Amino acid sequence: MRVKALWWKRIAVAAGVALGIYVVVEIVLAGGGAPPLPSNQAPIDLRGGHVMNNHIATRSWSFDYDHARLSPDGMSGTVDGVRNGIVFRKGKPYLRISAKRVTLNIQTLDFTAVGKVHIERINDPQQRAFDTDLVTWTNDAKVLRMSHPAYVHSGDQTLRIDGITVNFDDNTVHLGKVSGGLDIHH
Repeated sequence: MRVKALWWKRIAVAAGVALGIYVVVEIVLAGGGAPPLPSNQAPIDLRGGHVMNNHIATRSWSFDYDHARLSPDGMSGTVDGVRNGIVFRKGKPYLRISAKRVTLNIQTLDFTAVGKVHIERINDPQQRAFDTDLVTWTNDAKVLRMSHPAYVHSGDQTLRIDGITVNFDDNTVHLGKVSGGLDIHH
């Protein structure tokens, strides 16, 4: 019986040591398997405000809006219900824009306006305005493109133009196919 008692004592001591090592290892490793904290990846919602972007010291554009949703990093987003958008030329307000939705790239200052889009020159004596459903602004090139048909209004006259590209730096305008009538007065 003495041999059996000694054998059980050794097994009990070995089990106790193994349990002690297991407990110490688990205490040391505790917290390593904890789930990570939730990241701040939720989109940013803004309501009734003013989105402004500055490119160096010169403003490129600004929008008054109904609702805006920016990406979690704040570098892109969509703005719905643009009422009083302004595109600046050489730091001065040049065009007024309204649109159903504008998609922004805050980093490059580019935007795309979709839905019912209305554009008019500010302080234009001829009061010209453009209506279309797609406008793209490329800030680096200072180019405004209306690649879908656009309707140009001047007073009570309307022209349909299949595409318009305006280069603000070169002060050039390229018109696509034109249909409609226009009276020109000298």
